[in-house]
Amino acid sequence: MTREWTRADTVGFLRIPTADDDKYSRGVVALRTGSAAYPGAAVLGVEAAWRTGAGYVRYLGGAPDAVLARRPETVAGQDLGRTRVGAWVIGSGTDAAHRGDHEEAVLRRILAGTDPVVVDAGALDLAQGAAAPRVLTPHAGELAALRARLGLEPRSDLDGDDRRLAEAEETASALGAVVLSKGARTVIAAPGAETIVVGDGPVWLSTAGTGDVLAGILGALIAANPARPLADTAAAAAWLHGAAAARASGAEHGAVGHPIVAMDVAEALPATIAELIA
Repeated sequence: MTREWTRADTVGFLRIPTADDDKYSRGVVALRTGSAAYPGAAVLGVEAAWRTGAGYVRYLGGAPDAVLARRPETVAGQDLGRTRVGAWVIGSGTDAAHRGDHEEAVLRRILAGTDPVVVDAGALDLAQGAAAPRVLTPHAGELAALRARLGLEPRSDLDGDDRRLAEAEETASALGAVVLSKGARTVIAAPGAETIVVGDGPVWLSTAGTGDVLAGILGALIAANPARPLADTAAAAAWLHGAAAARASGAEHGAVGHPIVAMDVAEALPATIAELIA
């Protein structure tokens, strides 16, 4: 059985700040993303976290100059100090093949903690056996590689959506984590829970960098909704991501729309959220 995620489901994850809120209570997101080779991934994730409503964003990755040039509100540095993190985002814009021993130790320490972690791209290989609550965000190729690492065979007995559902569910069960399998119809699977499907994102969303935007949205929503199930929060993030892309591309209400770049999706988030909470 699967559940189709809706606009109404998403609205409940969008918090309107009250007079009693401060930057910490609105959600603290820490990102260890980006690299000298891929600084844009860090910029896109940080931008998306801010634009989704995070109250405080810390950046601890390899592209601080690029991040601060775009978003000077961000606190950059390798030491968190006493900052309490609501959600981590790791791996976007990094390559496991070029990861040094120090970086691997830092990532493993994050994954051994108690704060929820969004695990993307170059950190997916470290997700097995981790203690932290995790949401993994693989695209099709990354999911196939992750399954091979776990010793899971391709589900060649199934086709199309049935195959994607089965493979996401098996992977989530093997890892004890939420798996968000990215695609035109995004599948969110969690151990022992009903699988969620988020559909109808615009075709223009399949462009470089939009996964980094999704990771930032995820971090912000997890930090703002600490008591909610991670799979539900992941579904809300995927739905919001698609809605912002539809707005940015002009593909709302059945329109054909037009090409976009990933930053357009991040920049469309505030207006998309405003419409949802009106």
